[in-house]
Order: sequence, then C-alpha cells, then structure tokens
Amino acid sequence: MTVYALTLFTVLNLSAYLGSRVTVSLYAIQLHAAPYTVGMLMALYGLLPMLFSVTAGRLADRATHRVPMLVGSALVAMGIALPIFIPGLATLHVAATVIGLGFMLFQITVQNSIGFIGRPEHRPANFSLLALGFSVSALLGPMLAGLSIDGLGYRSTFLLLALLPAPVVAAFAANKLVLPRPPSHGKRNAHNRVIDLFAHADARRIFIITAMQSTGFELFTFMMPVYGTSVGLSPTVIGVIMGMFAVATFLVRLAVPYLVRRMTAWRLLYLALLLTGSCYAMFPLVAKASGLMLLAFALGIGLGIAQPMVMALLHDAVPEGRTGEAVGVRTTVITTGQTVMPLLFGALGSAVGVKAVFWAVALALVLGSRAAKKRPT
Repeated sequence: MTVYALTLFTVLNLSAYLGSRVTVSLYAIQLHAAPYTVGMLMALYGLLPMLFSVTAGRLADRATHRVPMLVGSALVAMGIALPIFIPGLATLHVAATVIGLGFMLFQITVQNSIGFIGRPEHRPANFSLLALGFSVSALLGPMLAGLSIDGLGYRSTFLLLALLPAPVVAAFAANKLVLPRPPSHGKRNAHNRVIDLFAHADARRIFIITAMQSTGFELFTFMMPVYGTSVGLSPTVIGVIMGMFAVATFLVRLAVPYLVRRMTAWRLLYLALLLTGSCYAMFPLVAKASGLMLLAFALGIGLGIAQPMVMALLHDAVPEGRTGEAVGVRTTVITTGQTVMPLLFGALGSAVGVKAVFWAVALALVLGSRAAKKRPT
C-alpha cells in the first residue's frame, strides 16, 4: 500500500514540477524575456539541487521521512503559486528556485523511503513502479500545462498546477501513511564524509553508471531535435520519434519485475547500457524516420531499465544509514549533467559535428557498461 501511495504522490508532485517548467518558460517569453533569461530560469530549477542534494540526503537519513516530503511538497505548491499573486519576471526567478528546491527535497526522500519498503529483493520491482510514475508524469505534466495555457490562461494554469501537490501535503500533514523508518533515524556521525562513499566498489560503480545514464538521457533530449532537423525531418516527425522513446521507457518498466526474476539487476544494467551505447552508435547512420523511431524505441528500453536498477542497487551498495546521502550524491551527478551536458554537446557539435557527438557518447556508454559486469550472473 505504501509504495503505491508514494508513487501516486510522486506523480502529483512531478507533474506539477514538469508542468511548471513549461508554464514558467512560456510565461517568461510572453513577458518578452530574452532566450538567455529563459535559459537562466530553467537553470535555477537545478541550482539548489546541485548544491544541496547531499545535505538533503543526509536529512532523509536522519529525519522521519514524512517531514522532508511534507516540506518539499509544500514548497513545490508555494513556488508555483507565487506568480498568481505577484506577476513578473522577478517572481519567476524566485518561483523556479523554490520549486526546484522543494521537489529535490521530496524526490530524494521518496527514493530513500522506497528502498526500505519490503525486503531487499523487492527493491527492483518497487523502484520500477516509481519509475513508471516518472514516465506518467513526463507525459501528464507538460500536456496538462499546454492545454491549460491554451484554454484557461497562465494565471489559471499556475493555480491548477499548484493544486496538484495539495493532496500530498494533506496526506503527510494528517500523518496517516505508515512510512519505513530510516536505520539511522535520529543519529548523526560527524566523521562521515561524502568521499568515503566512493571507497565502496559497488557504490563507485553505480555513481559512474549514473553519470553514463544521465549523459544518455541528456544526449537524446538535446541532440535528437538537432539531428532530426539536419536530416530534413519535420518538427512533427521529430516529436513522434521522441514520443517513441517515452513509450518504450514506460512499457519496459512494466516488465522489470518479470525480468529481475530471470537475471540479476547487475546483468540487466550491463545489458541496458550496452543496448544504449549500440543505439547511439547507429544513430548517425540512419536518416529515415522509420529507422530513427525504432532506434528511439530501443534506446528507451535501455535507459528505461537502467533507472530502477541503479536505484535498487544503490541501496544494496552503500553502508546502512547512508542511503539518503548516496541518493543525494546521485542527484548531484544528474543535476550537474543536466546543467553541463547541453553546453558540452552544443560546443562539441559545433566543433566536430553531430555525428561525432553520438559516437563519442556511444563509446563512453559501451566502456561504462563494463562497470556493471562485476556480477554478470
């Protein structure tokens, strides 16, 4: 029951978060913001998570899980509601920062909490369910925002999105949901350092794989429109290709509980990274829409499997009482990649061409997959 409730709460908060990114950017454009300003607004969503994810993870290790998720959900709602009462570009800067901070606090805590529901062998299935929630939110949030802006206007859209976290806030405020208790609840070891987590071989491998996985996601999101345009595809066709990726991530996450009964999580992760690298190696060799759709679908399978496997293995790899901190490190890696990778891909694409970027990432993923071969059976 708890894992389903937390997945539903994640769908509500993440839909609000993703919907707000669309709404904030489009509202800023309506207010005649320059492209640089819009980019700055999007960067503010990840600024505080990049700086304070490890701190939030340590809090998730020591506090009751209810409190950080309650505060995080409330911050998401408050941040989205700000432009309703104080319109203007300055408010959007504050709103983006508050929303990003609130969702980071909720996300890290919910990922830490999911890992303690049931027995360790239940983790792949539990994180697969949570990842399904991510897939639903990725479709629901932007779609809800777009339809609401067209039909109701910006102010009503901000209100609608701000109401999505309200049931989550109410549920945690009522304190009726039974949540797992962190093993280190109420304890603090002042001698623990983040660098110590990298001394654990499995944790180190997972952080490397996280960087590879994040790079894979960012490459597709950033470079697919660029590559599609370069081979003469229309925006509609490019959108369909990217939609095939999203469909694949959703479908494969339905199959994860079946797959983990037939091979280990490490083996699945290795094959997922190998598939992802192979797909990127073939991308520059394909120019037809049908071929790119098939590659995007295969890519979605690879990256869709990787996310829940990484989260499940991370809980197994780190010392007891430091899982939240480890989730915070993983979040820092991801948010840093979301900030740096588009700039890097853009620079490389201009310097050496789009095809070389695909092949460079393909090689990195194939080599990085070796980090998951530690336990191939």
